[in-house]
Amino acid sequence: MNKIISLLVLAAAAVAAHAQSFTVKVSNPSASDRHDVPVVVDLHKILGKNVSTIISAEVIAPNAGNKSRGTGILVPCQLDDLDGDLIFDELAFVCDMPAHATLTCKVVCSAIQPQKSYRPRTAAFMKVWDRKFRYPYINSIEYQGRNEPLATYDAIYGHGAQWESELVGFRVYMDHRQSIDIYGKPTPQLVLDQTNFYSTREDIAQGRGCDILFAGQSVGAASFRGYLNGQPTYVDEVEARGQRVIASGPVRAIVEVTDKNWSYNGRRLQMRQRYTIFAGHRDVQVDIQLAGSDVDAQNFCTGVQKLEMENQGFVETNGLAGSWGKNVPDKTAEDLVEGVGLGVCVLAPYLTSTKEDPLNYLTILRPSAGHIRYHLAICADMEHTGFHDAKSWFNWLQTWQAELNQPCMVKISR
Repeated sequence: MNKIISLLVLAAAAVAAHAQSFTVKVSNPSASDRHDVPVVVDLHKILGKNVSTIISAEVIAPNAGNKSRGTGILVPCQLDDLDGDLIFDELAFVCDMPAHATLTCKVVCSAIQPQKSYRPRTAAFMKVWDRKFRYPYINSIEYQGRNEPLATYDAIYGHGAQWESELVGFRVYMDHRQSIDIYGKPTPQLVLDQTNFYSTREDIAQGRGCDILFAGQSVGAASFRGYLNGQPTYVDEVEARGQRVIASGPVRAIVEVTDKNWSYNGRRLQMRQRYTIFAGHRDVQVDIQLAGSDVDAQNFCTGVQKLEMENQGFVETNGLAGSWGKNVPDKTAEDLVEGVGLGVCVLAPYLTSTKEDPLNYLTILRPSAGHIRYHLAICADMEHTGFHDAKSWFNWLQTWQAELNQPCMVKISR
């Protein structure tokens, strides 16, 4: 018996030796409750060289409901390797934050294989088109720029990487447009791996939702564009273009788009776009990283399109734009009319001006140290508990912008 106890003590000591712990304090500065607040921790900053040994993590929040059941409750979280070097770079989780509240969580990172899995609330994937209809999953793909755009577009099942939360879904086209297309759902669920943006009428009847936007030549739902001679431009001439799935739940999904040697305004630019969605969110954080000669002096743009029927919309000088209306996403099914709300929010460091043209409500962007960040949001009229008119959608956009301008504060300590 003593020998068994000694072995257990040694095992516990070994586990403890491989563990790294720290605290994360999240504070809500606003007078409103916030739900599913994203929290992201840079593991390199907090763990240094020890980050290379980490393969699992637990986030433990205070258990206010029943102290007798333990000192805390597990919060769903995930570790993400952003650059593909097989070392986790960030820890992510979401938490509910009452008005003016502070939440202190303990994080334990370990070199021990994780024992706990969490229900996925986000997902991302990419599949290739297969003539035998198997559509294998892939992590990344890169095409030579000399390919015809339709060749790269059609070679991916679903025409590009897809990602979703339970509320909404997205894809980014694998071609020179790199347009963001959107997917609506009547009820919260993860469905894209079943429908792949190709919803049948049976899928729609069973409540799996469908593609809800026809973008045409517009910027669609806040697609990133060049901006030359007062007009949005595609990413036409590149040496190579690619897509990659970085993370796929349970609490956030990340998709990346890359363009090598993009010929833009007499320069050769390197571009990386990242699209991140968190559990419980209908909005996406967009991060554009650009490198090249005089890149911070170049203009780019995003925005939201005007819907083809019953459009209502606006663009404000503070970087918020929105639209609401109806359209027919599938021109072979004219009877399937979808109501859509679109929104984009550009924060001050990246905004230079705004503009309305015949197709779009545009925000003109300029990088800061090669970086641009903006946020996009969508809704579908089909949602049972969502938005069903322009007024309620535009009111939500105003609240959303206020929260982005006054984010919850995160403090990390060992």
